[in-house]
Amino acid sequence: MTTLLLIEQVLNGLQSGIMLFLMAAGLTLIFGVMGLINLAHGSLYMIGAFAAAAVAGATGSFVLALMASLAAAAAAGAIVEVTVIRRLYDRDHLDQVLATFALILIFSEGTRWLFGSFPLYLDVPSAFAGPVTLPGGIQYPAYRLLIIAVGLAVAVGLFLLIARTRIGIQIRAGESDREMIGALGVDISRLYTIVFALGAALAGLAGALVGAIQSVQVGMGEPVLILAFVVIVIGGIGSIKGALVGALLVGLTDTLGGVLLPLAFGVFLDASTATSIGSALASMAIYILMAVVLIYRPTGLYGAAP
Repeated sequence: MTTLLLIEQVLNGLQSGIMLFLMAAGLTLIFGVMGLINLAHGSLYMIGAFAAAAVAGATGSFVLALMASLAAAAAAGAIVEVTVIRRLYDRDHLDQVLATFALILIFSEGTRWLFGSFPLYLDVPSAFAGPVTLPGGIQYPAYRLLIIAVGLAVAVGLFLLIARTRIGIQIRAGESDREMIGALGVDISRLYTIVFALGAALAGLAGALVGAIQSVQVGMGEPVLILAFVVIVIGGIGSIKGALVGALLVGLTDTLGGVLLPLAFGVFLDASTATSIGSALASMAIYILMAVVLIYRPTGLYGAAP
């Protein structure tokens, strides 16, 4: 493999990791603050993608499409939290899993009823439609670089929100002792709604950004949700820093594994066998990574000890 191709794959891994971070950050906030297992998080990702595709198709504006994805996913998240999730906080995790799984079915069929079963397509904005020449002569899609930049900007914003603002202090306190902050006068219900809507908005933004390089279709959030759970297990539940590091590790492992493992087996096997074995191992690589991390760090890389 040439150096230029390796660098290109590293950038692809970073882009994939940044998208996983946007999903995992909301998921880890919701689980860390509320103790809620939200299987419907992938549906909020899907809602953001469909809202963006619909608004972009009607207005031709990608910026308005991104704003619509944030607004639609946040609104859906707030409504779900108030009407359904709020009744699950004192229930065991099995009840939470069953209820949020039911929400997946409701959102999927509702989206199918509104938009139909055929995929929608969200065009890359014209300003970022072509490649950019990076140092070393690498031609890389400008839109993928935009995704990386937006994701890193969101990560910085989240760190500042959690560390420097009043609502961030309440979120961190809620992770540690929700009963105590309730006794101090913080409106727990309002805090939970804000956290859930914020997590939903991040998922919706991820769906909109990915929608321009993939098709927007019903059920698109479930495969990403599985990877997001892997990310928060690796990074540590409740940790934004862990979500970022875990997402980058998963993105790079998945992308580079799919390229490097077939090449490595190709040294001593024929091309067909090497591709078959390498691809199979590459699909397992992120789960092997998760297992290794849990052996040495049962709470994840940045998770707090129980």
